[in-house]
Amino acid sequence: MKILFICTHNRCRSILAEAICNHYGDGLLQAVSAGSRSVGKVHPLTINALKDLNISTENLVSQSWDAYEDAEIDYVITVCDKAANEPCPVWFGQARQAHWGLEDPSAIEAEDYVEGYAETINAAFTNTIEILKRRIEQITTWLKQGLDKDELFKRIETLT
Repeated sequence: MKILFICTHNRCRSILAEAICNHYGDGLLQAVSAGSRSVGKVHPLTINALKDLNISTENLVSQSWDAYEDAEIDYVITVCDKAANEPCPVWFGQARQAHWGLEDPSAIEAEDYVEGYAETINAAFTNTIEILKRRIEQITTWLKQGLDKDELFKRIETLT
């Protein structure tokens, strides 16, 4: 199953989702990520968080969703509120769409958390990663159970 994770800037949440999906998807899931207004660079804290968990960061890039114009995607999952409110391009065709609203762990500003900043930012990344890991492992379980695409989509859409 091919999943495209979308976030506005494609620098943190969608990148985390791509890497976690490919790592924990048991070969049943193939993930990529993109942004509606990609910044062209993965946030360094995203890379650090993944490396700390021994999750591959190879080939992770911040890119526009235009890169997947001709790709065959089964599911498009937006992972931030801004991308959820944007209309997806018509070329996503038959891909099902779901939204998993996640807080941006990279949005915490150092000046807001002068004391305990490192712990706060690490906790934010850990929380986001755990949510994504739990959801990806659940999808993998459902795939192994042989759910049909319609039932699978209903369940993906309600993952919290």
